[in-house]
Amino acid sequence: MIPTLLFSGFFFANAFAIPLAGHEQQQQQQQPLGNGVSSSTAHSAGGAQRLTGRFLHITDPHPDSHYKQGASADNNCHRGHGSAGYFGADGTDCDAPITLMNATFRWIERNLKGNIDFVLWTGDSARHDRDEKMPRKMEEIIHLNEILSQQFIDVFQDSIPVVPTFGNNDIMPHNTMKEGPNRWTKTFVDVWGKFIPEAERHSFVEGGWFTSEVIPGKLSAISLNTMYFYSSNSAVDGCDDKDEPGYEHMEWLRVQLKLLRQRNMKAILIGHVPPARAGPKQGWDETCWQKYTLWLHQYRDVIVGSVYGHMNIDHFMFQDSHDIDIVDLEGDNTGSNDFSVQSMEDYLEALRGQWSDMPSPPSGLSIEECLDEDFAETDGNAPWTDISKKRKKKKFLRKIGGPLAERYSVSLVSPSLVPEYFPTLRVIEYNITGLEDMPTWSDIQENTQISYPNDDDTPSVLESEDSPMMNNDKKNKKKPKFKVPEPPPSSALPGPGYSNQQLSWLGYTQYYANLTRINEEVALHESTHQDGTGNNVNATSVDDVFGFEVEYDTRNDHIYKMKDLTVRSYFDLASRIANNIPNTLESPDDTNDDGYDSQKKKKKKKGKKKKGKKKKNKNRTWKTFFDRAFVGYLDINDLEETES
Repeated sequence: MIPTLLFSGFFFANAFAIPLAGHEQQQQQQQPLGNGVSSSTAHSAGGAQRLTGRFLHITDPHPDSHYKQGASADNNCHRGHGSAGYFGADGTDCDAPITLMNATFRWIERNLKGNIDFVLWTGDSARHDRDEKMPRKMEEIIHLNEILSQQFIDVFQDSIPVVPTFGNNDIMPHNTMKEGPNRWTKTFVDVWGKFIPEAERHSFVEGGWFTSEVIPGKLSAISLNTMYFYSSNSAVDGCDDKDEPGYEHMEWLRVQLKLLRQRNMKAILIGHVPPARAGPKQGWDETCWQKYTLWLHQYRDVIVGSVYGHMNIDHFMFQDSHDIDIVDLEGDNTGSNDFSVQSMEDYLEALRGQWSDMPSPPSGLSIEECLDEDFAETDGNAPWTDISKKRKKKKFLRKIGGPLAERYSVSLVSPSLVPEYFPTLRVIEYNITGLEDMPTWSDIQENTQISYPNDDDTPSVLESEDSPMMNNDKKNKKKPKFKVPEPPPSSALPGPGYSNQQLSWLGYTQYYANLTRINEEVALHESTHQDGTGNNVNATSVDDVFGFEVEYDTRNDHIYKMKDLTVRSYFDLASRIANNIPNTLESPDDTNDDGYDSQKKKKKKKGKKKKGKKKKNKNRTWKTFFDRAFVGYLDINDLEETES
């Protein structure tokens, strides 16, 4: 058995990343990373790093220093005898071994360093509290976060910003955080001290939220403390009462977005628990979801996009502004916190059901025709010159908020690094047209922050001139009890989340590590590299077999067919997943299993098919979405055969 590696000295001289299948460099599309690209390629001749148009999203690492190779998954991989692998026990409830953390940061250093502009780290950087015989302690949670923080610092050497956020397992008891200042905000302001700008430290201590200008003067990442929105947090009660931290958090967010609009800047929102609201899942208190959705809609000219973790499955969700009922808010904490495979299947089916209720294009017109800006005001040259079709299209566009689908906002949820299924990382590509020579965060970070004389002088959101309490008309009971944000100015152009422009997200590459195969190679290596006493004679060389590879790339994916990551592109994808296309306008490839590439590079456990059971005709896009939700570890056939 190979001993568990310690955090200290986690880089090995012999380690290298497994080369991935590369794509040819194209003018409109960058080459996926992970193919041994030298980190020096992203630096200018003068040695200073320029913007690359990529950033990393990493979520839910859940490191566990008690993990033991060869232990039983029934005992959280802490003891007993079982099949716990060297790099983790994929498909179990075990958390991640230190070996997986070390290997991941080695891979990041070799493949991403110098090729990304910032890191979004969305929480849960400590093990779950599942082992009654080995309960967590506060010191352990803090230590694990300190170690991961140091690994980011060691890899990137303070050359790019890293933006962390609280996960529901970064505190104890898990899921429960009282209003701030509290022991967690006071402690983590130092644990994440390298990542929280000096001017934001007071704000962080107050509530665990802060902003970071990841591209000075152009783009801020806003780190939300979703624990105050989380429906499972029994210590708080939503976002409607001004005495609740959720209320103050939403007011703080509104003020930040207003200030960014005034500065002509854009924002990315990041958090741990996503605003899930479908079927059995109600991730946020309803009062928080309502305000958040209103904020997204009113500041759609400012917000580029949002990313979350927590749920461990790869998917996206819409926030529909037509669902806003802001006058009489009522909290709802009845959402399920069940993360079983069956629960996730029900949730994905519920999402699909929501998408099937979205407006569908009129008969005879494709989604592409309806959503293409070039078709918006065209008369004579369009293929749909029939007056009735033109009227139907205008009616459809009115329903979805115009050709850019501005009725909706989108939140992306990345799968986890902990091998709930397979470990994952995501690299998102964004438009840097006109920003190629911009000063970066490392160039001018000290000159881009507002400084206050001391923490006591930092203005409080609820005491500011912009506070809703200063403008509340108590005589009008139907008026919201808070200040409703102003919509985009009439002169404002559509935001980067809706139209491909500077800072718009163009696509992402989803990486995964096939632990089934990797752990098998480690076991083979162990069996062939032992001396006569059974001791391993070359323990560190097994790390050479670990690497992330591309699961899919939205920029060239023949199923998703996404031009970019704007809301319009996701509306198109959701419509195809729901088969919300009249007169079967989808191609046969989208509605039939024939020729479906299930990506056989992944090892899947399939049961025997029942004799005489006719194969169902399925929507290929839905099948692919479902398969990718579980990182290819399971697909829809696995579950159907299990249920049968």
